[in-house]
Amino acid sequence: MSTYILAIETSCDETSVSIIKDGCDEISTVILSQMDVHANYGGVVPEIASRMHIENITMVIEETLTKANMTMDDITAIAVTYGPGLIGSLLIGLMAAKTLAFIYDKPLVPVHHIAGHIYANNLVKQLEFPLIALVISGGHTDLVYMKEDYSFERLGGTLDDAVGEAYDKVARVINVPYPGGPLVDKLAHTGKDTYNLPLPLDDDSYNFSFSGLKSAVINLVHNEKQKGNEIIPENMAASFQNRVTTILTKKTLRALKELNVKNLIVAGGVAANKGLRERLTEECQKNKINLIIPEIKYCTDNAAMIGAAGYFAYKLGRRADLSLNAKASDKLH
Repeated sequence: MSTYILAIETSCDETSVSIIKDGCDEISTVILSQMDVHANYGGVVPEIASRMHIENITMVIEETLTKANMTMDDITAIAVTYGPGLIGSLLIGLMAAKTLAFIYDKPLVPVHHIAGHIYANNLVKQLEFPLIALVISGGHTDLVYMKEDYSFERLGGTLDDAVGEAYDKVARVINVPYPGGPLVDKLAHTGKDTYNLPLPLDDDSYNFSFSGLKSAVINLVHNEKQKGNEIIPENMAASFQNRVTTILTKKTLRALKELNVKNLIVAGGVAANKGLRERLTEECQKNKINLIIPEIKYCTDNAAMIGAAGYFAYKLGRRADLSLNAKASDKLH
């Protein structure tokens, strides 16, 4: 008998609800983005985000069920992102999920946001273990080893800025509007690597550090302006992106080799980065590594990924009661 998970994701500025069958089939998904609103402020404003979630959550749930031609009677369990994320935003999704679970007497399944990003790959192809997940987003840069479903061992991660955060900060310095990451990626493809930037934290660990690289870009731009020289945004984007993709690829491939793992998945918003996709695809083909990268629509925050992760959490007996609370930060477990 099939398992249908209704999933709710409100960790940041997307109000999203999805129905996922057996952890791999997307029945219906609705995503209401607030990007245009927050673009006016140059970044996400938490108070506005949570207020918009309140306005939209009921409508998004109803639309998802209508789109699937289903009712709550057809749903097996409710999965919800409890963290990490913006507390105000998370609480709206949690309250909606707890209300549905209580009224319809459905199991409530707590899902870690990063577990969701990892299991977005299961919507593309069934995960094969052991595997290494490169988790890259606005708030995360982590290498995670998985020997089986829902077994997460963090090999290393960022010591300061996450990669997506670094992209957004560099974007501001070279006058690229919000959201900066995708536009810097686009610019990089039209530019040349002409600026002398350092390769960040090029050591034997599995950790990353992008703060120094970000500072190097800021200082270089400042110095060139002081000299009256014009910065070429395309070339700066290309130079910056080349350093980022080089170190991410280098450390990920070393982890695969040292742990003798042949399966790699990429997860998180920065998985949409074209430059990184090209670099990893090329290197994985060369080294005979099985690579899965989700479609662009599954890279950014969405409830489909929470439904996929929620299915495996449900099968493993993970449940929450109505005291489940939001967490701004939480280890992947």
